[in-house]
Amino acid sequence: MPSRALFRMSDRVMWRKLRWAVALPGVWAVLLTGCTVGPKYVRPAAVAPPAYKELTPENFKDTDGWKQAQPGDAALRGKWWEMFNDPQLNALEEQVNVSNQNIAAAAANFLAARAVVRQARAQYYPTITVNPSITNARPSAGQFGGVSGGSSGGFALKSFTDYSLPFDASWMPDLWGRIRNTVLANSAAAQASAADLENVRLTAQSEVAINYFEIRTQDALKQLFDATVAAYQDSLQLTQIQFNAGIAADEAVAQAETQLEATQAEDTNLGIARAQFEHAIALLLGQPASSFSMPAEPLRDKPPAIPFGIPSQILERRPDVAAAERLVAQANAQIGLATAAYYPTVTLSATGGFSNTSIASWFAWPSRFWSVGPALAETLFEGGLRRATVQQYRALYDRGVADYRQTVLTAFQQVEDNLASLRILSQEIQQQDTAVNSAQRNLQVATERYRAGIDPYLNVITAQTTLLTNQQAAVNLHREQMTASVQLIEALGGGWDAAQLPSTQDVSQMTPAAPVQ
Repeated sequence: MPSRALFRMSDRVMWRKLRWAVALPGVWAVLLTGCTVGPKYVRPAAVAPPAYKELTPENFKDTDGWKQAQPGDAALRGKWWEMFNDPQLNALEEQVNVSNQNIAAAAANFLAARAVVRQARAQYYPTITVNPSITNARPSAGQFGGVSGGSSGGFALKSFTDYSLPFDASWMPDLWGRIRNTVLANSAAAQASAADLENVRLTAQSEVAINYFEIRTQDALKQLFDATVAAYQDSLQLTQIQFNAGIAADEAVAQAETQLEATQAEDTNLGIARAQFEHAIALLLGQPASSFSMPAEPLRDKPPAIPFGIPSQILERRPDVAAAERLVAQANAQIGLATAAYYPTVTLSATGGFSNTSIASWFAWPSRFWSVGPALAETLFEGGLRRATVQQYRALYDRGVADYRQTVLTAFQQVEDNLASLRILSQEIQQQDTAVNSAQRNLQVATERYRAGIDPYLNVITAQTTLLTNQQAAVNLHREQMTASVQLIEALGGGWDAAQLPSTQDVSQMTPAAPVQ
């Protein structure tokens, strides 16, 4: 009885020590929770002009076919393509979000980045393992003074079975913010991946719209060339009549035939570009090119009024700018992660379980065993490794800031480029329309003079060529205008906003919703 009482007394002492060993480092962890090392993140400054250079009253004079949206007009929304009021374009754009494989790959990258955040957050919690085993063993007689013959020192060596059920637990408290900075860095990377996804989505949507208007341009050119071929056939009949009547020479007939055949070849050649643009749209929609087609319809749309906003909004409306800013935040957190290597790490570990050579007594109270205690590790000398690592991440942070500012400058450049294109194209289209009218009047005069026998047929051919060239230029200018409108919307961010980025909490959830489209 005294020995049992003594045993219980020592057991209580050991459990009391165990509670202190576990509780004391926990107290340290609570006291040092705010000791996160590394620089506090501040969003880098980027210079934004007060207004776009192209948006001045002087630049709006004598322009047609485009205008700035009034302040009361709705801002760019997610489905920005609906501004063009084209049902077929709307149907194509809706398919992009569903079937485009580049978007699917970018979405998978975001899911992978989100999983990395959860991996980092798992370090906040202890690791518990169990390793049950049943081992049958027989010691070697040589282990006991080299005695052989099945006995050692007067006792027989027998095989035995060891039944063991150990539990191991370890935890490394985040005293210096190593885990916290890891989570912050991975969260910023996941947010950058979400912004990349939106940038890929916007690019695909813009490419669909541009290729769509390219096809409509080819249809308009096809309509133009078909009408021109019909007109040239009428001119050939006129020259043949003139030749049969002895008024015109055979040379005029040959010239008319050459003009007609060359134009027919150009008319046929238009099918190549149209087919390629159609195949490009099929690729963007995630469909085989062999199973996709679009009915012919000439380009008649005019560019919509676009709400430009103010330049500073570019910092929030472009997904590539948001991605670049999140990468800067990631680099800043990595500086703190590298700085934490200067400080010691504390690991709390405990082992306990049951072990016995008899299965009947395996889980009996005397079969228990345990050990517990903290461990501290600190690097005393590493030849300047930690300092060099911190310098490396500071340089990467500086590079990220430069990339962010360069992305912002590029955004402003693209907006100004497309604003200038729309302004100049608007004026050029008016001038080109005037040139087309003049060319039509010139052809009419040349044809009448040829009918009257005053001028040779070569003058008619020259007038026809001039008219066709100017008509082609007018159609292509209209295409450039529609393309510039799409590119301007893309440069403005396509209605996206940085508020749609998933938060740090969102990217660490087990099953968060996908990024807002």
